[in-house]
Formats: sequence, structure tokens, C-alpha cells
Amino acid sequence: MSTEEREKQNSSERQTRRAVSDRRVEGVTQPIAPAVEAARQVELTINGQAVEAWEGMTLLQAAQSVGISIPTLCHHKELSTYGACRLCSVEVIRGRRSRIVASCIYPVEDGIEVLTESEKVAKHRKIILELIQARWPWVDKELLEKYGAQPGRFEEKTDFCILCGLCVRYCTEVKKANCLGFVGRGAERQIVIYPERAIEMCPTCEGGNMGCRSVCPTGTMPNEFAHTGPRFGKKLPLAYPVKSYSEDNVREVLHTVGDWRMPWVRSQTMPGK
Repeated sequence: MSTEEREKQNSSERQTRRAVSDRRVEGVTQPIAPAVEAARQVELTINGQAVEAWEGMTLLQAAQSVGISIPTLCHHKELSTYGACRLCSVEVIRGRRSRIVASCIYPVEDGIEVLTESEKVAKHRKIILELIQARWPWVDKELLEKYGAQPGRFEEKTDFCILCGLCVRYCTEVKKANCLGFVGRGAERQIVIYPERAIEMCPTCEGGNMGCRSVCPTGTMPNEFAHTGPRFGKKLPLAYPVKSYSEDNVREVLHTVGDWRMPWVRSQTMPGK
């Protein structure tokens, strides 16, 4: 066998082995991705109107899809649901039982009846509005008149922060900056800024305008810390209150987050004074 014939034979054998190998690879059983189930359709009634929604939607979304308006404060379509203000509460009826739920977080269910303006809902919203008004005196007058809310029923603490959490969620979820957070519980709950992050992130956030201001429903999110710069010298506290700058409140915030590094935490002298 000549050299030329031997090369042709070797080439033919290589091609045969490659073809066999390719067929084996093709014959290997590949893992099958799990099938994605399509969202199931849900039928419910809102204010006597039959509504078709999709599983995973909230009552608020289902109502809005058919043009039914429900008042909200802490809800924002770009942010995760939160259910803080409860102004969007509705009455859900199943059989003989009914209950008040926050429509922005309650999922749609088959066969339920939803009332957005029942007597129970109106009473609930009246109390919510009076509580909000104790913190923020400029609540929408139309809402106050509609539900008969009266000022002065609850002790006023007009710091203009209604704890809706929009600024905190916007900073965390949209801007990924994590400059804001909550401390405390119940009546002591408040929003704080984290100075080490704020110094770096806030001055350049949306051209210095800071997006947290744009989502604040009361329009009074100051975040002055980012504009005036640090007032603590070389040491920065772990957290600092956004609204109430009283000495006692600042010390309480730092006690809550366990920050004992600042010498003025236990003294009567505030930074910058």
C-alpha cells in the first residue's frame, strides 16, 4: 500500500470515528427543564362586578385592572409590596365570614367577594386617616371629607413621616444603595440614615436630587445629612435619625443599633455643637 493510499485510509477512519462519536453525543439523554406552569385564571367579585384575574395578582391589581380605584399611600408599582399604611384595606367575604385585609398584599382567590367601600372599610379608613393626620397634617382633604376623619383624635407628633417605607425600599431595591433603614418598634419606630453609606452614595444619587425624595408621599423627606456633609468629625455613627434630631432621640437610635463608639452618646453634647 502506497503512502498516499495509507493517508486516505487513516483519514477515512478518523472521519468514521468522529461520526460515531457525534452520534453517541446526540444519543445521550439530556436533562429536561421542568415545564413552566401558566398562571391559573381566578374568578372573583369586586363591588358586585365579576372580575377575572390571574393567580399571583393582588386584590389591588385586580381592582385596578377593571378601573376600580382604591386609595393607597405606601404602594408603588416599582417597589415590592409592603402593606404599611393599610389605607388600601378592603373587606373580603367568603361564605358567612368576612375580614378586613390590605389589598396591596392580599392575593386574589377563587370565589371571594370583595367590597372596597363597605361600612366596615369606611370606618377602618377613617381611623387610619386620623392616625396619619396626627403625623402629617396635610393629608388629602378630599379623603378626609369622604371618610369623615377629624383631627385631634390622636396625640399629634407632626414630624411628617408616616413610616410608609417608600424611601427605604426605593433606596434598597431600585438604587441598591442601602443608605436608609428602620430602627425601633411600634410607636418608637423611625427611619434612620447610615452615614458611612450616605456620604458615598447620596450626593451623586440622581444628580444630587436623591430618588428617595421623589417617592415620599408627604413630600418632606429631607435627608439633609447628604447635603450638609458629615458633622461627626473622623468618627461616623452607625445610624442617625432622618427626622427627629433631639439629643435624646439620637442617643436612643445609637443605643438601639449598639453603637457605643461615639463619646457623645452618653453625654449631653451633640456633634457640631
